[in-house]
Amino acid sequence: MTSRPRTPDRLPLTAPLRHAAFRALLGGRTLMYFGNGLATAALGFAVLDVTGSVIHLGLVLATRSLANVSLLLLGGVLADRLPRPLLLLGACAVAAASQGGIAAAVLLDAASLPLLMALSLVNGAAAAANIPAALALTPQTVPADLLRPANALARMGLQLGRVAGMSLGGLLVGLVGPGWAIVVDAVAFAAAGGCFALVRLPRAPAPAATAGNVLRELREGWTEFVSRPWVWIVVTQFMVLNAMVNGGTRILGPAIADETFGRTLWGLVLAAETLGALVGGVLAARWQPRRALCFGVALSGAFALPLTMMAVAPNAALLFVAMFLTGVAVEQFGIAWELSVQRHVPPEKLARVYSYDALGSFMALPVGEACIGPLAALVGTEATLLGAAALVLLATAAALGSRSVRTLTLD
Repeated sequence: MTSRPRTPDRLPLTAPLRHAAFRALLGGRTLMYFGNGLATAALGFAVLDVTGSVIHLGLVLATRSLANVSLLLLGGVLADRLPRPLLLLGACAVAAASQGGIAAAVLLDAASLPLLMALSLVNGAAAAANIPAALALTPQTVPADLLRPANALARMGLQLGRVAGMSLGGLLVGLVGPGWAIVVDAVAFAAAGGCFALVRLPRAPAPAATAGNVLRELREGWTEFVSRPWVWIVVTQFMVLNAMVNGGTRILGPAIADETFGRTLWGLVLAAETLGALVGGVLAARWQPRRALCFGVALSGAFALPLTMMAVAPNAALLFVAMFLTGVAVEQFGIAWELSVQRHVPPEKLARVYSYDALGSFMALPVGEACIGPLAALVGTEATLLGAAALVLLATAAALGSRSVRTLTLD
């Protein structure tokens, strides 16, 4: 008696690991986000130690975000035109150098606000190349029927890297200071580059964009982006969500932690969301509804929960639970989104669409990061965080009001 072939729903979660290129990509992405997690936990306290100002912290992070947003479209063009593993290797080398510079400046008591802003700008430029290239590379490393478990594993690696980075970052900040934590961050980016160097692709992967006029290639990517209403509507939703969540957790969060439960526990609170996302990733890899994007968009409103908790009950244990539940909920969106884009956008234009996705999602970050500190000083931290939570819920409701979001399937 012959056995029935496995359907995508019945494929084991570990099936993509049989492919060496995917294993190398997974290792590189995990290390890259380990470095990002470490920086999230350490950089805020480094800037606060140097300048003593939440407003200055917002300026440093806004500078990184501004560089990232400004260069994302170019990063998408490069990722569709150049070998993606090579582009990732170079970007990680630049990120390692910039983080190493920040660590050296902090450890040698040579850090200043202009220097921290300049090095953060370089790091943001490197991320502009990393984001679209890493996302568009996944379909080139596995067969089409393994895309769902591959995306789930990639996002689980991302979350595992973050949770480990945030946890270790909080521990190192408490034990030896933020400077040494950022040293480990730089080493992680260098190791990620080594993994990307090991990604070997077939000679005929998804065709790259032909070398030519950059503006023409950007117009092609824009046409792909706006031709699907569900794409730009969800991206607009996350423009609001990312600005509110990033400003609330990365700018006001460290100041709240300093005033209440301490820096080490703040690292664990940040890690709780990522731990929840790991659980959510396992669940999403096993099952998603047919209209997965609608389901994920609805659950993304959970971002309002930790913002509300920071405002009304800044307790480490309660925040840990709130962040964990948020991670479980929001990861359903992450996997549904990546699958939807990868299945509905031509491979040769995928990185450019991802770059417009990242640009739209992140373009409000510099404004949110630069303005939330002065706004909290003006109207109070509690009112600012509650206002941010309300905007998260309003943006989510608006996205769900679109028929194209509610009816899109993964078929």
